Amino acid sequence: MPFPLILFFILFSATSFAAEKEIWYQKVWCEGKNGKVEYKLKDGRRVDCLTKTHAIEMDFASKWPEAIGQSLDYSMLTGKKAGIVLILNKNSELEHWRRLKLVIKHYKLPITTWRLGP
Repeated sequence: MPFPLILFFILFSATSFAAEKEIWYQKVWCEGKNGKVEYKLKDGRRVDCLTKTHAIEMDFASKWPEAIGQSLDYSMLTGKKAGIVLILNKNSELEHWRRLKLVIKHYKLPITTWRLGP
């Protein structure tokens, strides 16, 4: 098998695994909060978790900046409060959590946060 093809399969597998892991976190956390997992919006996009009070974006630690925008957008479209669940897989990712909290506080953003992990 040629090297580029092998590399493609490795990268595809890694991407698929990360997506599968995120959906696992979504299901466990969201169902634990009696929320709807992957709530479909009118435009076809999906809110990771929609609870009685919040439209929640769940992301891995390094994607915290994207989570801010998505949570605010989902909040506007659903009429629910914005929320972010940040998934941390190791202690070294705590810096991402700190930065997320700092930006939210600095700009007084109306976003509730939860942390999964260390």
